Amino acid sequence: MRTPRPRTAVLALLSLALSFLAGASTVPAAHAAAATIASYDFESGTQGWEPRGSGVSVTAATDSAHGGTRSLLTTGRSATWHGAAVTPPFEKGVSYQVTAWARAVAGQPSSTVALTVQRTPAGGTTVYERVAAATVTDSEWVRLSGTYTYAADSALSLYAESSGETVAFQLDDIVVTADTDPTRSGLTSDFETGTAQEWTARGGATLTPGDGFAHTGAYGLGVTNRQASWDGPARTVLGKMAKGSKYDLSVWVRTDSAQSLGLSVERRLDGTPAYERVAAPRALAAGEWTRLAGTYTLAHDVDFLSVYVESAAGTEPFAIDDFQLTYVEPKPIQTDIPSLKDSLPFTVGAAFYRGATLGEHAKLITKHYQSVTPGNSLKWDATEPAEGDFTFADGDYLVDWATTNGLEFRGHTLVWHSQTPDWVFEGATKEILLQRMENHIRAVMGRYKGRIGTWDVVNEVIDENRPDGLRRSPWFEIAGLDYIRTAFRVAREVDPDATLVINDYNTEFPRKRQALYDLVKKLRAEGVPIDAVGHQLHVNVEQPPTSFIEDTIEKFAGLGVEQQVTELDVSVYTDFVTSYDTVPAEILALQGHRYREIFDVFRRQADHLSSVTIWGVADDATWLSSFPITRTNPPLPFDDELQAKPAYWGIADPGRLPPLTRSLNAPAGTVTVDGKRDDEWNLLPDAPIARIGDLSAGWQARTTSAGLYVLAEVNDPTDNKNDTVTLTVGGTPYRIQRGGTHAHGFRAHTKKTATGYRVEALLPSGTATGVKVVVADAGGQQISWAGELTPIPAIRTTRAPKRTPVVDGIVDAAWNQAPEITTGTRIQGTSGATAKVRAMWNSGTLYVLARVTDPELSEESPNAWEQDSVEIFVDPQNNKTKGYDDDDGQYRISFTGRQTVGGTFDAFAVKENLTGAATRVPGGYVVEAAIRLPTVTLAKDALLGFDIQVNDAVGATRAAAATWNDPTGRGYVDTSRWGVLQLVK
Repeated sequence: MRTPRPRTAVLALLSLALSFLAGASTVPAAHAAAATIASYDFESGTQGWEPRGSGVSVTAATDSAHGGTRSLLTTGRSATWHGAAVTPPFEKGVSYQVTAWARAVAGQPSSTVALTVQRTPAGGTTVYERVAAATVTDSEWVRLSGTYTYAADSALSLYAESSGETVAFQLDDIVVTADTDPTRSGLTSDFETGTAQEWTARGGATLTPGDGFAHTGAYGLGVTNRQASWDGPARTVLGKMAKGSKYDLSVWVRTDSAQSLGLSVERRLDGTPAYERVAAPRALAAGEWTRLAGTYTLAHDVDFLSVYVESAAGTEPFAIDDFQLTYVEPKPIQTDIPSLKDSLPFTVGAAFYRGATLGEHAKLITKHYQSVTPGNSLKWDATEPAEGDFTFADGDYLVDWATTNGLEFRGHTLVWHSQTPDWVFEGATKEILLQRMENHIRAVMGRYKGRIGTWDVVNEVIDENRPDGLRRSPWFEIAGLDYIRTAFRVAREVDPDATLVINDYNTEFPRKRQALYDLVKKLRAEGVPIDAVGHQLHVNVEQPPTSFIEDTIEKFAGLGVEQQVTELDVSVYTDFVTSYDTVPAEILALQGHRYREIFDVFRRQADHLSSVTIWGVADDATWLSSFPITRTNPPLPFDDELQAKPAYWGIADPGRLPPLTRSLNAPAGTVTVDGKRDDEWNLLPDAPIARIGDLSAGWQARTTSAGLYVLAEVNDPTDNKNDTVTLTVGGTPYRIQRGGTHAHGFRAHTKKTATGYRVEALLPSGTATGVKVVVADAGGQQISWAGELTPIPAIRTTRAPKRTPVVDGIVDAAWNQAPEITTGTRIQGTSGATAKVRAMWNSGTLYVLARVTDPELSEESPNAWEQDSVEIFVDPQNNKTKGYDDDDGQYRISFTGRQTVGGTFDAFAVKENLTGAATRVPGGYVVEAAIRLPTVTLAKDALLGFDIQVNDAVGATRAAAATWNDPTGRGYVDTSRWGVLQLVK
């Protein structure tokens, strides 16, 4: 997104416009006889034309023009073939009409000026093919016109020459048209001709067509002798893409050694390059073909456009085959559905990019949104890549477009630890760093004063895992809190009328919420002009509970600051591994209901919320398609074709949502039905029932041969004996009143709580698993949960006494005080290594001992999970989620003591928690571990989510694995089936 701004009358080689004088593009009518493929008017410069021949000079001159104010002046010629040349947007098999205007410079003799193509067929001899010619004088402009087509894969150059060896001449208004539209016909490369099919080497690479590189057919393209990660095969697509049009691109790749390959686009205008990713580099298994695919919308005027394959790092060889570029016919946006901006009591906006200002995307934005936020165009690396070297082309374009369309504009972001160039911190003292920051804010914010009304001044400054809650970024390490103070002070001075925001993610989680709250309260008390708090809400279809979001908004309301939701999207995944080829309809329905619940919160909190920004326009362009891994992840209200999804209806009209069938694990278990919350219920968190007004609830179930035990915790501050909970199982309703009365035939009990009441019941369920829970208050409010119960075995529990062992791989006598558990749940293989495990705790540390029986030990595999090892899973808050919370950890110690840690993203919050030791003993090995748990206060009766897994390696592969409780084999991404560890004295 860091690209030059398009200029008036700029070259638009790929536009389908009949005129380029306003820098705009339009699709020709269906009945048009010809499509304009390229147009050169030289109003913005040489537009890709370069000198041909030694001593030749090519410039955009103002002394004479056929149209406009400039033409292309060619001087310094000393041979007839000297002149000006450009790489033409020609495709084999297409017939082109080429017209141009030419004249001799004043005082020059007449000569024949010609347009010629220099063509070098693959593996053949260069030929020169005349396109058009005319006699030219210095008295008037003369029109040149001709047609051109070619049939074999070739390298091309279109050039202008003159029969007068030294004659200086001018060209203007060169137009290339075609009877067919190459920007819609697509492009394929299968290399079955045994040639490179117009793919060329990028950098120092060597391209070799051959039968040893084929994905399909007989031939593919080998890539060797790479000197840099970006060296590789490239194919010009100039003339194959139209500005504002969308394209699918894909290529199959294979590597003989593990590496990551991706697909990118290079575009240039007047010699200035820019690079955009189509398919992020993805890890490839050696010897396997993998498809790289993505979409691309050309949003800029260009005079060079190429697609290429590169690696994330390294220079290993690879092969490609079966490249495809396909035009995507745009589907008109739906104009007969409600506009989001008309259905919400606060400003609603979208993050956008240059391509979204064109075509149907632009229509979608202006129909549904009131504000826009640039994803990248105003960040530091985009606006000041080198000190004092400011680039505002993209920012200017986006602000101009928003202003023209009556949209509010949010500036994102002035100061951040990411996407900040290295030079900002190099050699910086506190004084130097703060001066650099001040210069940057004054330049960027000052440029848009009065046009950008809201700025994310500082971004992501909180690290809740630090004792003081502050991220140890280079900003903080050099300048401490003064970088935040200075940023807001300078921003207020630059634009006193702008709303200044401190922005962060995960603010819905209690620990981060509190850390940010404390910081904002402290700084505002000092007089730091923080006007608003921005909540990034990158959530998923399951987590976190919407009550967390509401709690955060209510907490900050007490500070008197404005609040904004700045980056909302809802991932369809709960972990960082799963990937769908096609997202199931039931997941999209779940996402729609999730949007409904979230926007219900926003509507209730509208008095404390000024705006909500959805982080993207539509699913065809979202950061989640490549983060944290490359996968299909549609997180937004509109799909790839800009059509409304259930997510949209969850916001605009929940009555049109598809029905939702939820699921809930129901472990085996027995409780006493007396209205008291038995310890059994605390082994799992309550499943939330979405809040309406002041009414909310959570519930659980336990299965037994006697029936179905049910718990409902109801939050309802208005105490009325006619409030009810109705549980329908197998089609039979069981109604329980708050006043304690219920129908005969089942056991139930209610009890008053601090926030409402609790219901316990034993229902005669039989084999029925379909359940509906309806909670109603006497005032008419009603909330419900409907879905299927999945009976599962009882949750295993064990205890950890308060003791402190020496962690050295030698079994202390203290361990005898802890009960022993075994890894008897097979998740791979039918036999293999097992472990006897004990746990203890003291202060903020959990201690674990595992004595493993495994006579054959191996670390041959490069993958830690395929080595003989013990994995300790810990969920400090026992949240039992389908993904990992930030403080959940997967702690692994191999039989040699090698330690690895897993968790969310790169396990940044937990990777320093583990210390351990291992010793080999006859028949196996012993592991001792100490795991710090700084996010919770360990105390008697605390419950931790807990599990143990033993990996059994045979050679370089894992042959077997066993756990204590979790039978799914997904403990590395999902905490919901772990057991429970209770801390005791």
